[in-house]
Amino acid sequence: MIEFFKKKTKNAKNDILSGITVSLALVPEAVAFAFVAGIDPIIGLYGAFMVGLITAIFGGRPGMISGATGALAVVMVALVKEGNALMPGVQDAGVQYLFATLVLMGLIQMAAGFLKLGKFVRLIPHPVMLGFVNGLAIVIFMSQLGMFKVEGQWLAGTEMWVMLGLVLLTMGIMFGLPKLTSKIPAGLVAILTVSLLVIFGGFETPTVLSFVQSNGGEGIQGGLPSFLIPQVPFTMANFLFILPYAAILAAIGLIESLMTLSLIDEVTETRGSGNRECVAQGGANIINGFFGGMGGCAMIGQSMINVESGGRGRLSGIVAALMLLSYILFLSPYIEQVPIAALVGVMFMVVIGTFAWSSIRIIPKIPRADAFVIILVSGITVFFDLAIAVISGVIISSLVFAWQNATKIRARKTIKEDGTKVYEIWGPLFFGSIQAFNSKFTPTEDPENIEIDFIDSKVSDHSGVEAIEGIITKYRKLGKRIRLKHLSPDCKAILIKANPDFGKSIISDVDDPRYYVVTEALGIVE
Repeated sequence: MIEFFKKKTKNAKNDILSGITVSLALVPEAVAFAFVAGIDPIIGLYGAFMVGLITAIFGGRPGMISGATGALAVVMVALVKEGNALMPGVQDAGVQYLFATLVLMGLIQMAAGFLKLGKFVRLIPHPVMLGFVNGLAIVIFMSQLGMFKVEGQWLAGTEMWVMLGLVLLTMGIMFGLPKLTSKIPAGLVAILTVSLLVIFGGFETPTVLSFVQSNGGEGIQGGLPSFLIPQVPFTMANFLFILPYAAILAAIGLIESLMTLSLIDEVTETRGSGNRECVAQGGANIINGFFGGMGGCAMIGQSMINVESGGRGRLSGIVAALMLLSYILFLSPYIEQVPIAALVGVMFMVVIGTFAWSSIRIIPKIPRADAFVIILVSGITVFFDLAIAVISGVIISSLVFAWQNATKIRARKTIKEDGTKVYEIWGPLFFGSIQAFNSKFTPTEDPENIEIDFIDSKVSDHSGVEAIEGIITKYRKLGKRIRLKHLSPDCKAILIKANPDFGKSIISDVDDPRYYVVTEALGIVE
């Protein structure tokens, strides 16, 4: 263990202090998300501890913080409610279904990691990434507005002014302290300063304890998580009930985690492992299912707090998780006195740091399709769901890319001395461009000998191969001779496999250095 910390932790002081800062911010978040899901707050705290600890040790992104999240909580609401209806009269039936679902969710996430699906996060376009961080910043901001309410009612009068003043004081400390020194996390100093001011100044303002009590809990004190097997009958009907929920939760958790990982990679200028994160997160959720936790995934807000406070190593996440457990076991009387205003101020600074302000400046300068994707993903993230937002953005970006490339295919036509008509093709040949490709040819008007040169074209999919097959067939039906030149080896193999007779139309003996350079670059040399 000592060697582990020596190898993995370059700056233990920063990691420890930033981990403590993050742990303080995790408490109200875990309680709030547990309340959203309709479960006991202690289940949310256990979930944040277990997910945070396991992913900190085994995850693919040092410095990234995981815990109970709102994106998962909103899905868990329906799961818990329907679970209670399935076993009426059984206490906490919905919670038992939640635990069983977490186990299956974890297995799906681990399978995604073993199948190396985490690498697909690289296919997410930059406009989607900008929309994701902007939307998430807005969601974090809106979630903090609930902290200005007590029992559903907005604070008023002196209470509201005190709350606002403390929030602004926290933000002021976090803004100004880094200009003086970067040796201690500004967030931790701000929380401690405001907490001491409230405790010794006698200010009446919501605290962690009052927040937990207003959400149906008695406090954050509890014991160690204990092993339990979800008390759900193992039947096909129950499996089919939890499977869709497990799949949705797994997808949302992985998308949010991989997007957060990508963002932290960009901020720290390092590279994490998406596949390793999938496996670690899956294992953490399985453990949650057997030890009574809420489960979770990466948290962009807490991850940004950690990174901006200097926490770049695994130790920061480990400290955050262990501190959270210590609050539950030993330090609850002290943590419950922390004013909510201090934590809200920290989160507001996270919002300011997370929002991609540059996107506002560049929107008029970038292609309209990209600007539309940024705005769309931001809006869907705010009003619907993170996973839906990212998937929608990727689909729209892909369709725009396909449409733009579909119009780029060209054909230059020349006639050789022997009367052979040559079609020199430029651009990608794929499902989106086959109609334009077919329109370039005039089989009935062409001479007896035709040559199609693909040196500047790439056949990208099976639709492209079928288009070539169709052109060959058309010319042959007219009794004309057609030859294909500079086809890539894989395309030739597919054509010949579809119809061995097509081999007669393919020129394989090509004396052109450019052809071999292209095929080698594509990794398809024969």
